[in-house]
This record gives sequence, C-alpha cells and structure tokens, in this order.
Amino acid sequence: MSTLLTAQSLHVETAFGPLFDALTFTLKKGDRIGLIGYNGCGKSTLLQVLDGSVSPTSGSVSLAASCLMARVEQHLPDALLSQSLIQAVLAQLPVAMRESERWQAERLLVEMGFTVTEIDHPAATLSGGQHTRLLLARALIRQPDLLLLDEPGNHLDLPTLLWLETFLNGWSGSFILVSHDNPLLDAVTNTSWILRDNTLHAFSLPCSAARQALAEQDESDALRHKAEQKEIDRVAASAKRLAIWGRVYDNEDLSRKAKQMEKQVTRLKSSQTELTTGTPWRLALHGDAVRADRLLEMDSLPVAPAEGLPPLFTTSTTRLQSGDRVAIMGRNGGGKSSLLRLLWRQMQQQTPDAGLKLHPRLHPGYYDQTLQQLADDATLLDALESFEPSAEIRKRALISAGFGWARHGQKVSTLSGGERSRLLFIGLSLARYSLLLLDEPTNHLDIEGKDALAQTIRDYPGGLLLVSHDRQLISQSCNRFWLIDERGLSEWSDADAVYAQIRDTASRRSPLPTRPPATHEALSDDALLERLITLEQLLADDVARKPKHQKPQHQEQWREEIAKIHAQLA
Repeated sequence: MSTLLTAQSLHVETAFGPLFDALTFTLKKGDRIGLIGYNGCGKSTLLQVLDGSVSPTSGSVSLAASCLMARVEQHLPDALLSQSLIQAVLAQLPVAMRESERWQAERLLVEMGFTVTEIDHPAATLSGGQHTRLLLARALIRQPDLLLLDEPGNHLDLPTLLWLETFLNGWSGSFILVSHDNPLLDAVTNTSWILRDNTLHAFSLPCSAARQALAEQDESDALRHKAEQKEIDRVAASAKRLAIWGRVYDNEDLSRKAKQMEKQVTRLKSSQTELTTGTPWRLALHGDAVRADRLLEMDSLPVAPAEGLPPLFTTSTTRLQSGDRVAIMGRNGGGKSSLLRLLWRQMQQQTPDAGLKLHPRLHPGYYDQTLQQLADDATLLDALESFEPSAEIRKRALISAGFGWARHGQKVSTLSGGERSRLLFIGLSLARYSLLLLDEPTNHLDIEGKDALAQTIRDYPGGLLLVSHDRQLISQSCNRFWLIDERGLSEWSDADAVYAQIRDTASRRSPLPTRPPATHEALSDDALLERLITLEQLLADDVARKPKHQKPQHQEQWREEIAKIHAQLA
C-alpha cells in the first residue's frame, strides 16, 4: 500500500496554548479517515497544516510526488462571490482544459442539487448549504487522490447529505473527513483519528466503534491511575513517617531513606498515567409540560418564505401536545425554517391568524440557527437576562457551562459559533419553556454535544419542533416525523420511510448533462493547432505518470479529440 502523506512531530502553538503536540502519522492509499474531536481542539487547523495553508510551529509534512490533494473549506472565499457557479468550478482547472471539461463541471453542479439554469448565477446568491456544495464541486473537478473535507455536511440538506454518503462510498481515492455526523462517518470511513488532549488517538475502526474503544481505554486508564495514586500515597506516607522519626531520634539513616522515598514519589508522579480532561460542558434543556390535548393546532395555515411573498405550501390540520417531539425533514429551501419562523412570529402576537390555535398557557422558546437572538453588544451575563431575571442564577449557569467568572463581562460578538450556540442553549434551559422550536441546533455542536442534545430532547417534558438534517439526532430523540416537499407537509410513520421517499425523489431527478461531442468546425486553423498542442501535452504528461495514477478515461477522450483535429486539418 503506497504512502500518500507523512507527518512528523507536528506542533501548533496559539496565544491560548498548544492546539496539538508531537503528532506523527502516515496516510496510505485506501485510507478513509474520520477526524473527530471537541469544537476548538484543532481539527480544521490540522487540515490546513496538511495542505500547506498554515505552517506548523514545528514539525513537517511530506506529500508524495504522485499525490494530488484538494481541500474542501468550511466557508466560501470572498473572491468567488462575484463569479458564476460554473466559473468558480472551472477556475480550478488549467485554462486549456476549461472548455472541454465544462460538461463535467455542469454534471458535478447538477449532482450537487443545482439546476441547469442556476449554474450561471453568481455565487453571492447562494445559501450556506449551497456554498458547501459549490466547494465540493470545486474540489472534485480536479479528481484528487487525497481529499481533505472540513465539515462538508454541516449545512447540507438530507438529499445532498445522502448523495455525499453515496459518493464517498463509491470514490476510489483516499480522504480525511472532519465531521460531527456519526452515521456519515460510520458509513464511509475505515479509520478514525480522535484529536483530544493535544494528541491524536488513532483507531482502525469507524467512528462509533472508535469512540467506544477510546471510552474503554479511558476506563482502563482511570483504574490504572487510581492504583498508581494508591502506591504514590503509600510511599509518600512512609517517607513522611521516616522523616519525622529521623528528626525525633536524630537518625541520619532514617532521614536519608525518607529523602530517597521522596525522590521515588517524584518519579512515580512523573510517570503516572494521564487522564483526559473530558468535555468542558454538558448540554441540557429543562422545560415544563402543559397538561392539555393540544399546545397548538394548525389548520390550512399558509407558509411563506417571508411576509408578503406567496406561500410555499399550506398545512393540513395538525395538532401538537406535550411529549410530542416532531422532526421536520426535507430539502433546503422547502419551507422547514419558514414554518418555524412563521409559528414564532404568530406566537409573539396577541391574536394569531385564523389558521393557528395556541394554548393560553403556552410558553414557547425559539432556537434560531443564525444565533441572532443574542445581541452582539451585550455581555454574556446581560444576554441571558431575557431568559432568567436573577443575576445569581445566571452567574451559576454560566460557570457550570464553562464560562468562568472572568468572562461574564465579555461581549457576545467576540464568541465563536460554538460558544454562542452554547450560550443560547443555557438561556433556553433557564427559561423552562413548554414548547421549543429548534432550527438546525446541531450546526455548531460536536459529536458529544449532539449525543447530549439527543438525550435531553428525549427527556424533554414539553412539546418540541425540530428542524434538522442530523439522522442520528432524529432517530434517537423524535417520535413524530413531518416531511415537507413539493406536495406540502405530510406526516410519516418513521424516519426511515422519510429517507426512502427522499431517495426516491432524488432518483427521479432530471437527467445529468452528458459529455457533448467535440466539434471544431467553427475554429480557425491556428486555434485548432493550439488546441492540438495542448491536448498532446496533456496526454504526454498523464502517460508519464505511474500507471496507477493515470486517468485512462481522459486519455481516451484526448486521443479521440486529437484524431478529429488531425482529420479536420487534413
């Protein structure tokens, strides 16, 4: 198995201390690696070190000469916003190849969920999930041997997420996938790297099995640490006793033995098994149940993307009561978030529209995926005042969530996305709502945070509406399932039935663009000669590569086009 990449003693230092230290590993052809860890542990930085965009404080990375690497970033670069989608993808290729490979770029974009008319739209008009799909297409057009994917599923809808899973399963190259999506990682990876406590724990296992193996290792370390501590305490007590006797009886032998035992304690402590620091915060949601047959009832309620616009769909008669945990599923742009925003606006009014009935004692809360409910210029302590009036309760909640006393005066605008999400969850828990509307709450959560969210939703006593594409969260925590598609809102018996419907709809999508026949009639002789030279150089370069790194399909296409140009010139 050939080596694609080797890293030696990687160390990255930040203003807040080291992200990771002494990371040494080798990545071979066929490795399909899931890179997981807490938010802020350095996963994205490690990918940037591997592709050369960030230099490590110390250590080195070596890439095989025959290995072509591409990285899918988390965010779309500003320089691409003014370009059309097709231009942004073709920009990854040499100028000479762009026209002949346009069909391939179009095909990739359609596979990513864009329509044929959308591929000429500027990238600035895209949503967050569409940005991710465009970045994927830009990386895949180069047909890399090694792909670095930095949370590609973070804003993808279910159809595209299922496509991504199918693509990665069928792709012959190697990859490192940073993700918090446990089912995706289990389905597509054969190795797991867990970045924790500034070091890398590697397992030749998919995500769930690797996390279980690490948990068992932690339990074993804890038992070993306990036994070692017991021995340290025993030796330390003996040293202390001998030192006292040496002073009392003025016995140099006893004093000398006491000092030797103190040195032994120091050696034992230095070699003692280290324990993980663990997760800094445990997510929890507390609420109250309203004992009634309905918290809300929708009856022919029109759902529009914004006020004044035509509705996307109209709901049928639907009720929700305490204990109902409803997953709202479907593609991006179908109206899932629009439904939650509409319900939230109606709940803020004294008299909601005729299509919505609310229980008079309903106390609703809302998690907005944009996290704009928390004012940027507010301090952490003040930002929670609308959820809980008592300053003392807010202070205790912040401290227990990992925000120390010194940070309570920090501005919300300075928080990362994960910290801002954590702060909003603290507020929702303090307020004890009887109905929660959660719009994509997992976008900024790591795997441990998602597990905790699933548990706390499952135990939530009130009603809950959840918009999410996270399959594990849905399956572990919800007991009702709504699908929003071109036919409107419908209720389904289970999540698997919804996934089957989504896959069926995707399979009936319009045909993908196929490679058009090469035509050169409109080109001048000079242009034909220039194209011929370019094709012959591309063919020669590819043939010169090792056989396993060649692209036979491209070689065949280039030879066909070369033959046609020769025939036309003759």
